[in-house]
Formats: sequence, C-alpha cells, structure tokens
Amino acid sequence: MAETTREQLARRLVERESDRLLRLAYSLLNSVPDAQDVCQEVLLKRLEYAGEFEGPEHERAWLVRVTINTCKNLRRSPWRTRTVGLDTVAEQAAPFRPEEGGVLEQVQKLPAKYREVLVLYYYLGYDTNEIAAMLELRPETVRVRMNRARQKLKVELEGQGYGKLSG
Repeated sequence: MAETTREQLARRLVERESDRLLRLAYSLLNSVPDAQDVCQEVLLKRLEYAGEFEGPEHERAWLVRVTINTCKNLRRSPWRTRTVGLDTVAEQAAPFRPEEGGVLEQVQKLPAKYREVLVLYYYLGYDTNEIAAMLELRPETVRVRMNRARQKLKVELEGQGYGKLSG
C-alpha cells in the first residue's frame, strides 16, 4: 500500500471509526486506558489487513468484531487478572464516564456477555442477527442474553428508584 494511501486510510479510520471503537471497548472493559489501547491496536490491525471489504458496513462489522475479540483477550490475559490498574488507585477523568446511578453505569456492571449484546444493539445499532454473526452465536442466544440483561437492569434500576419499569 502506498504511503499516502496508507495515511489516508489511517486518517479516515481515526475520523470515522475511532470514537465508536473507543466507546465499545470502554463499555466492555470499564477502563479508559485499556479502551484506548484496544482501539489503537484494532486500528493498527486494520492498517495491516490486506484483505478487501465488500463495503463500509462490512469493514465496520470487521472492526467491531476485532474490537470485541481484543477486549476478550485482554480480559483473559494473566497480566490483567494479576495486577491493579492505576485507575483504581487514583481516579482519573474519563471523557465519557457514565453518570453515577445512571443506566450506562448499570449496564457496565453487567457480566461481559450481557454487556456486549446490549452495547452492540442499543449503542451501535446492530440487529440481533448481525450481533449473532459478530459474536459467533445463534440469534436465539443473543435474544436470550438481551432479555436476561434487560431483566437484570430492570431489577437494579427499580431498586434505585426509577419506579416500576415495563418489561
């Protein structure tokens, strides 16, 4: 790939995709520094990827899938499970830290398998069939996870005084 073409691709990725990927990674990891690392790693993987995409949506789905996998790998890494991040020692300002007691904060407290489907559905706008393909699950499994996640959120939010939520 010519250097100018590579630079143009890098610029396009940062301008159009980095915010979405950063928010996805943050919602899965609950850590701004980890989300930034994942976002950077995914964008670099895309720059190194020599394959062709059928269109912008196919490329976007590839980026989301790679982001999810990179987050999963990071969560499983021995380094992450045996260390304490600096953000637990000293609270840092996050550009999109959820409102305390808000819905997003409750979403981030859910187990990863529930958080993934909710973020992909509500925040990134994918339907359950697309999510199933990205996560390599059956569509029914995605719908069950979404239903369970909604039920868990309903219980938590009603417990915080949001009133009776329809479900």
